[in-house]
Amino acid sequence: MNGDFSIDPLVPAEMATKAEGVGIKKAAIPFWNSFALAVLAGAFIALGAIFATTVSAGSMPIKDAAGAMVFGTALPYGVVRLLTGLVFTLGLILVVVGGAELFTGNNLITMAFMNKKVSFAHLMRNWVVVYAGNFVGSILTAVIMFYTKQYTFGSGAVGLTALNIAESKSGLEFVQAIALGIMCNALVCLAVWMCFSARSTTDKILSIIPPIAGFVAAGFEHSVANMYFIPIGLFIKAGGDAKFFEAIGKTAENFPNLTWANFFVKNLIPVTIGNIIGGAVMVGVVYWFVYLRGKK
Repeated sequence: MNGDFSIDPLVPAEMATKAEGVGIKKAAIPFWNSFALAVLAGAFIALGAIFATTVSAGSMPIKDAAGAMVFGTALPYGVVRLLTGLVFTLGLILVVVGGAELFTGNNLITMAFMNKKVSFAHLMRNWVVVYAGNFVGSILTAVIMFYTKQYTFGSGAVGLTALNIAESKSGLEFVQAIALGIMCNALVCLAVWMCFSARSTTDKILSIIPPIAGFVAAGFEHSVANMYFIPIGLFIKAGGDAKFFEAIGKTAENFPNLTWANFFVKNLIPVTIGNIIGGAVMVGVVYWFVYLRGKK
């Protein structure tokens, strides 16, 4: 038996060396391979978002005392958020185990960059290509989901939830969105970081679940997830059929924040800035400073 074999997980110093090596490899992936894997990652995160939207949807419609149609839930807010977070972990599990390129996780390439193993040009190339691929994968998934009319399921409860999520995200203040993005990607990159210690698929899955469930439950903002959450709301608002809006007792005018301009200016741009700060700096640079600084 090989004396170097061990089933014990890697310790943080070893994880840092592994993270650096992974960053070098990611930065060297050919353009079209990187883009294709990024499209997959966008679709994978969107699948987690679909699961989360469905699970967090309200119950069947009931009438309140005034006769208005409302959607209720039998569970407390925190419990619903916990369940929503747990099912959303599907997205990152598919990315890590299935193999795909996710912009937020790739913020950890800064560890290799800080050690001068990856050039700034290669770092930016990876981030831009992967970000674009994630956007394409997420949007295409949103288009397909709109045509499935899954938003009409549960007497419109799924669609109403999607609209409410998108409306809320599109109405964030700029600085608030940055702060929520920082907290989100700190947890996402910590999930990816812990996967570097894993020896098995099970290890990876168990490393992913708590941080990802935590960021979703807390209401933090993930740029790639929002590439699905907000467009699907925009598609439903613009193209949802009359029967759907009648079922939920709402009209498109009830979602004033939900515009393409707000999607980019009030959410995607500031959340992306926050994600980079939280992932690349607060996790990547900090762990580089502790474990890799001065090592060649």
